[in-house]
Amino acid sequence: MATIVLEQSTARRIMVAIPTLSAGGAERVVSVLCNHWALEGHQVSVVTLEAVSEAPFYVFEGGVQINRLDLPSIIGPKWRAIARTLERILALRRFIRHERPDIILSFLTKMNVMTLIAVSGLKIPVIISERNNPYLQKFDAFWNFARAITFPKAFAFVTMSKGASEYFPKRQRPRTRIIPNPVQPLHTAAKPHSGKVLVGVGRLTSQKRFDRLIEAFSMVADDFPDWRLVIWGEGSNRPSLENMRDRLNLKERISFPGLTKEHGAWVETADLLALTSDYEGWPNVLLEAMASGVPVVSVSCDFGPKEILADGEFGVLTQQNDLEALAKGLSTMMGDEAMRRTFAAKAKAASEAYAPSAIAALWGNVIEEALSANSR
Repeated sequence: MATIVLEQSTARRIMVAIPTLSAGGAERVVSVLCNHWALEGHQVSVVTLEAVSEAPFYVFEGGVQINRLDLPSIIGPKWRAIARTLERILALRRFIRHERPDIILSFLTKMNVMTLIAVSGLKIPVIISERNNPYLQKFDAFWNFARAITFPKAFAFVTMSKGASEYFPKRQRPRTRIIPNPVQPLHTAAKPHSGKVLVGVGRLTSQKRFDRLIEAFSMVADDFPDWRLVIWGEGSNRPSLENMRDRLNLKERISFPGLTKEHGAWVETADLLALTSDYEGWPNVLLEAMASGVPVVSVSCDFGPKEILADGEFGVLTQQNDLEALAKGLSTMMGDEAMRRTFAAKAKAASEAYAPSAIAALWGNVIEEALSANSR
């Protein structure tokens, strides 16, 4: 099939639907793609479910219109959650009817379901995208049923790895496309690295397994008294992680500074990045480290690290549940500055394949296919 590119001679009206614009991987991808298309002259809008008072964590170009439906999640009995879902679908439908986009890109499972229901009968093609590891990210019977009914109505199904896409039955992933996340060097990456700061980056949740990182660091901390571990992010596991740190008598060596004020500011002090998650969809932080010249040590969880690091060619890769191997990997990199420089240089060159222009072109192919099919 011939390659199709997003038409730059025609201003496309592209709408992106996503639950929030908080500090997350899907949200970062949305910001990169929207900014790219807006600078190309397309009419780009984002619709979220957030309260109107919320502000995006990532920077959007002035040409990107941000719309909040003011329908955030609520806590309560099941009937209230169902009622809120129906309210969201109706609000989405009203907004879509008003905006009349040429194409809608929807991100994340529940938003995908609601968007596909909301667009019913409007003859607007929808491309849905799943962003996490579906084998480990579970939903209840209601959402599983809704997904089975609605996903086949999408024009295309985008995910970041073949393994993730194969979780879904074929009828739930029409016109499957594997498109990795875009990445660009973080703007704060110019400072010289000291060789003394190991970082972890992500939400402080069970998925990210920062407890595993803390334990592995504790196993080698005495051998590297000048090194510190800094874990950037916020989440419900902060108290338990801080308690674990304190029990290991590492309060002076491990810190939790929270979210960075600007996206990617963690790279200013990072000399080595560790990723220790139980699962990922396609870990942006690995690519950001690579593009910014920060060497990495990662567990080989599904999905992403093995592919991104090319089986260990661009960083140290260890088995997921082998704590001793993780500690050894950290020790090897922390103790060898030349190795860190070598990995950083190779990874930086490899990251160019994920440049925003290249990844946006892959999305553009699918968009033009959808618009062409819709016009027929």
